Amino acid sequence: MRAERTFDDPGVQRKLGELRRRGYNFDPARPEDRTPENGWHVDDCCQALPGEQPGPPVEGGSWEIARRLMRGYEFADPSLVRAFYDPQEPLERRTMLLELRFHGLLRIDAGTRVVGVYDEERIDQGRHARVWGWAYRTLRGHIEQGQMDWQVWKWLESGDVEFRIHAYSRRAPDPNVVIRLGFALLGRREQLAFYRSTMQRMVRLTEAALRDEDGESIRRTSDQLTGRRGFGTAPAHEELRKRVGRSGGGP
Repeated sequence: MRAERTFDDPGVQRKLGELRRRGYNFDPARPEDRTPENGWHVDDCCQALPGEQPGPPVEGGSWEIARRLMRGYEFADPSLVRAFYDPQEPLERRTMLLELRFHGLLRIDAGTRVVGVYDEERIDQGRHARVWGWAYRTLRGHIEQGQMDWQVWKWLESGDVEFRIHAYSRRAPDPNVVIRLGFALLGRREQLAFYRSTMQRMVRLTEAALRDEDGESIRRTSDQLTGRRGFGTAPAHEELRKRVGRSGGGP
């Protein structure tokens, strides 16, 4: 088993520095090109989270906990995707190095940049919701092209809370024939597995945080939800406990 990298590793620092100088690997200004004929997938996922009383989000409630999980990319199973970023860098300008992990055997580094953070009220089919979310886009060198939006919704009249993903993506051109072939065979399957894992983690971790003061239940739950055991993920579970446990986590 290869040693786990950390944010402080010189190689991680070097790659993050390189990524900050890179542009996107697609043109986000051409939404008309994002069609199945051009290889694009458009995905929308929705997962119900524990509800709250009607009205604005409750302090320490499901909506706030989900926002905390989302800020740190804690919805990602670290055996599938490990994220490295400077925690002092504002979310609105954050550059992220994602280590994509395939079946405990292969790791591929990919870069993304946050392009928007929003906190607003919306009206959807006559219903009012408070929505917080953020989005990132892929940078040059990523094996995919596209954007993902991560959102938490609270319906103000009913108190229902939801975690949502909106994404558009396609395979990026890659001169490496092995990566091209591997992504063609496994890429979409791995992407859908990531969505399913993310939905399950969000609801289970939110439930754990609602009943847990010190974060230990969160750490245990995160470990139980680890999909693949080929990588050492204990450091990621411990970071999650510190960030999201109610005694230590921020908003």
